[in-house]
Amino acid sequence: MKPESADYLAKPRECLDAGERIAALPLPEVAAKEAYLAAYHAAHAFIFEKTGKVIKTQGGMRTMFALLSRDDPRIDPGMLATLGRAYKFNEIADYATGARNSVTPEESRDIIDLARDFINRITVLLS
Repeated sequence: MKPESADYLAKPRECLDAGERIAALPLPEVAAKEAYLAAYHAAHAFIFEKTGKVIKTQGGMRTMFALLSRDDPRIDPGMLATLGRAYKFNEIADYATGARNSVTPEESRDIIDLARDFINRITVLLS
Protein backbone atom coordinates (compact mmCIF):
# COMPACT_ATOMS: atom_id res chain seq x y z
CA MET A 1 0.00 0.00 0.00
CA LYS A 2 1.22 3.48 -0.85
CA PRO A 3 2.06 5.63 2.21
CA GLU A 4 -0.45 8.25 1.09
CA SER A 5 -3.17 5.61 0.86
CA ALA A 6 -2.37 4.52 4.40
CA ASP A 7 -2.70 8.13 5.52
CA TYR A 8 -6.04 8.42 3.76
CA LEU A 9 -7.13 5.18 5.42
CA ALA A 10 -6.25 6.46 8.91
CA LYS A 11 -8.63 9.41 8.60
CA PRO A 12 -11.82 7.33 8.30
CA ARG A 13 -11.11 5.66 11.64
CA GLU A 14 -10.85 9.11 13.26
CA CYS A 15 -14.16 10.18 11.71
CA LEU A 16 -15.88 6.94 12.64
CA ASP A 17 -14.64 7.23 16.23
CA ALA A 18 -15.95 10.81 16.37
CA GLY A 19 -19.30 9.69 14.93
CA GLU A 20 -19.63 6.93 17.50
CA ARG A 21 -18.85 9.32 20.37
CA ILE A 22 -21.23 11.95 19.00
CA ALA A 23 -24.00 9.37 18.55
CA ALA A 24 -24.08 9.03 22.33
CA LEU A 25 -25.12 12.69 22.47
CA PRO A 26 -28.40 14.05 21.17
CA LEU A 27 -26.70 15.08 17.91
CA PRO A 28 -27.65 12.39 15.38
CA GLU A 29 -27.15 14.71 12.36
CA VAL A 30 -23.54 15.36 13.37
CA ALA A 31 -22.90 11.67 14.08
CA ALA A 32 -24.31 10.71 10.66
CA LYS A 33 -22.19 13.38 8.97
CA GLU A 34 -19.04 11.98 10.61
CA ALA A 35 -20.03 8.52 9.37
CA TYR A 36 -20.29 9.92 5.85
CA LEU A 37 -16.87 11.53 6.16
CA ALA A 38 -15.45 8.22 7.35
CA ALA A 39 -16.77 6.41 4.25
CA TYR A 40 -15.66 9.31 2.05
CA HIS A 41 -12.07 9.14 3.28
CA ALA A 42 -11.98 5.35 2.93
CA ALA A 43 -13.16 5.67 -0.68
CA HIS A 44 -10.53 8.33 -1.21
CA ALA A 45 -7.85 5.92 0.05
CA PHE A 46 -9.06 3.31 -2.44
CA ILE A 47 -9.03 5.82 -5.30
CA PHE A 48 -5.57 7.09 -4.47
CA GLU A 49 -4.20 3.56 -4.21
CA LYS A 50 -5.61 2.66 -7.62
CA THR A 51 -4.94 5.89 -9.51
CA GLY A 52 -2.53 8.06 -7.53
CA LYS A 53 -5.06 10.88 -7.92
CA VAL A 54 -6.36 13.19 -5.22
CA ILE A 55 -10.03 13.88 -5.80
CA LYS A 56 -11.08 17.35 -4.69
CA THR A 57 -14.89 17.17 -4.65
CA GLN A 58 -17.40 14.88 -3.01
CA GLY A 59 -19.22 14.29 -6.27
CA GLY A 60 -15.95 13.60 -8.05
CA MET A 61 -15.00 11.09 -5.39
CA ARG A 62 -18.29 9.22 -5.69
CA THR A 63 -18.03 9.22 -9.49
CA MET A 64 -14.45 7.96 -9.48
CA PHE A 65 -15.25 5.31 -6.88
CA ALA A 66 -18.15 4.15 -9.05
CA LEU A 67 -15.91 3.90 -12.11
CA LEU A 68 -13.18 1.99 -10.28
CA SER A 69 -15.53 -0.30 -8.37
CA ARG A 70 -17.42 -1.25 -11.53
CA ASP A 71 -14.32 -3.05 -12.80
CA ASP A 72 -13.31 -4.58 -9.46
CA PRO A 73 -15.16 -7.81 -8.68
CA ARG A 74 -14.03 -7.61 -5.04
CA ILE A 75 -16.25 -4.58 -4.44
CA ASP A 76 -19.84 -5.26 -3.55
CA PRO A 77 -22.20 -2.94 -5.48
CA GLY A 78 -23.78 -2.08 -2.15
CA MET A 79 -20.68 -0.14 -1.22
CA LEU A 80 -21.49 2.52 -3.79
CA ALA A 81 -25.03 2.66 -2.44
CA THR A 82 -23.57 3.21 1.03
CA LEU A 83 -21.70 6.27 -0.21
CA GLY A 84 -24.85 7.70 -1.77
CA ARG A 85 -26.97 7.03 1.28
CA ALA A 86 -24.35 8.46 3.63
CA TYR A 87 -24.03 11.57 1.46
CA LYS A 88 -27.73 12.28 1.94
CA PHE A 89 -27.12 12.46 5.69
CA ASN A 90 -24.24 14.85 5.06
CA GLU A 91 -26.61 17.07 3.08
CA ILE A 92 -29.19 16.98 5.86
CA ALA A 93 -26.60 17.91 8.47
CA ASP A 94 -25.22 20.77 6.41
CA TYR A 95 -28.24 22.23 4.63
CA ALA A 96 -31.63 20.90 5.74
CA THR A 97 -34.04 22.83 7.89
CA GLY A 98 -37.20 21.89 9.71
CA ALA A 99 -38.21 18.83 11.67
CA ARG A 100 -38.97 16.79 8.55
CA ASN A 101 -35.36 17.08 7.47
CA SER A 102 -33.67 15.56 10.47
CA VAL A 103 -31.77 12.39 11.27
CA THR A 104 -33.05 10.03 13.92
CA PRO A 105 -30.70 8.38 16.42
CA GLU A 106 -31.51 5.03 14.77
CA GLU A 107 -30.57 6.36 11.34
CA SER A 108 -27.29 7.72 12.65
CA ARG A 109 -26.45 4.36 14.25
CA ASP A 110 -27.34 2.57 11.00
CA ILE A 111 -25.12 4.80 8.87
CA ILE A 112 -22.29 4.47 11.39
CA ASP A 113 -22.57 0.68 11.07
CA LEU A 114 -22.58 0.92 7.27
CA ALA A 115 -19.56 3.23 7.32
CA ARG A 116 -17.70 0.84 9.63
CA ASP A 117 -18.39 -2.03 7.22
CA PHE A 118 -17.31 0.14 4.27
CA ILE A 119 -14.03 1.05 5.97
CA ASN A 120 -13.34 -2.55 6.92
CA ARG A 121 -13.91 -3.71 3.34
CA ILE A 122 -11.65 -1.02 1.91
CA THR A 123 -8.98 -1.86 4.48
CA VAL A 124 -9.05 -5.51 3.41
CA LEU A 125 -8.90 -4.53 -0.27
CA LEU A 126 -5.85 -2.34 0.30
CA SER A 127 -4.01 -4.75 2.59
